[in-house]
Amino acid sequence: MKPVIILKNITKIYQSGELSFRALKNINLTINEGDFTAITGASGSGKSTLMNIIGLLDIPTSGTFLLDNVETSKLNDNQLAKLRNQKIGFIFQSFNLLPRTSAIDNVALPLIYAKIEKYERLEKAKISLDLVGLSDKLKSHPNQLSGGQQQRVAIARALVTNPQILLADEPTGNLDSKSGFEIMQIFKRLNKEGKTIIMITHEPEIAKHAKKIITIKDGDIL
Repeated sequence: MKPVIILKNITKIYQSGELSFRALKNINLTINEGDFTAITGASGSGKSTLMNIIGLLDIPTSGTFLLDNVETSKLNDNQLAKLRNQKIGFIFQSFNLLPRTSAIDNVALPLIYAKIEKYERLEKAKISLDLVGLSDKLKSHPNQLSGGQQQRVAIARALVTNPQILLADEPTGNLDSKSGFEIMQIFKRLNKEGKTIIMITHEPEIAKHAKKIITIKDGDIL
């Protein structure tokens, strides 16, 4: 299997005046194309810091991070943003949908930044919503949708640019158990279709849906 993420001796230290906190300690991790990996651990374990580094939202203090064979430490902010937009689709616990905007326009939003024409944006958004079973909710606003439906809109938005990797941060954290299970079934199907999925969760029952579970404690992989 082809590695899409390689972390070598990744350390992250946060500095506040003379105080320093080591959030990650020499993390070594390889994620291959087609993996479905859950990263789990207690609050404060370092899993969110790791997610931010994998998602190119933060940079490590030291170590090497290769994303699809690109050495990320050599990139400037614009290059990192471009790589992030090309390779990674993000799914968040709080959905992060625009409240006064329809489902189809929420999903099409990343394509505006990719400078894709409006007709093509809406066509791609329709296809993406169909993939998550919401082809009948194109014009619905977030307040007209259940929590599970809002998260499906968020998944469709993450899929619309056809990223190589889906990075999900506590994707079931705001959902009841039935809706959470339905989201996991969507993830499993997308993974079977070839998407690489990395999921941050503190819920053991949710982590069990992944093919591989990585546990972090005090900034170390156990």
